[in-house]
Amino acid sequence: KYSKRRQKMEAKKELLPSKDVFTLFIINKSGGLIYQKNFADIPKHSPNDAMALASTFDSLHAITGSSFLSKKKQGGGIVALDAKDFRLQCFQSLTDTKFVLTGAPGVSLDKALQNIYLLYTDYVLKNASYEMEMPIRCDKFDEALDRLLLIPANSKAHNR
Repeated sequence: KYSKRRQKMEAKKELLPSKDVFTLFIINKSGGLIYQKNFADIPKHSPNDAMALASTFDSLHAITGSSFLSKKKQGGGIVALDAKDFRLQCFQSLTDTKFVLTGAPGVSLDKALQNIYLLYTDYVLKNASYEMEMPIRCDKFDEALDRLLLIPANSKAHNR
């Protein structure tokens, strides 16, 4: 069954047009890439490049979250990075899984990241065959992401 939070999300239709979202990376607490999906018609990363990007981001996130760069005892790491051609935004769960979304410059990806996390908890974590920290292979999760980001079924953006 769907969680109540997910039902509320569906009812509110907190959707983001796919043209504003480029790529989703999900990184486990060890810094390994466990999921990657393009939502825009952009060049697909090779598996090795995607893993290197995820590992690099995880390292930068850890460095920027360390106490010697912040007055806080424990910083939060990179939350958002704005560039000329894109925006990168990160949501870190309590289990240190990082959800990294890239999108159009100036677009807030907060709601999209929160909703992706809800889909992750509903479709991936509640999947009896899924093992934590392992690559995500869940068709229902893919389909729910496509619905969330308004991806047409025949789009070229359907790749992992």
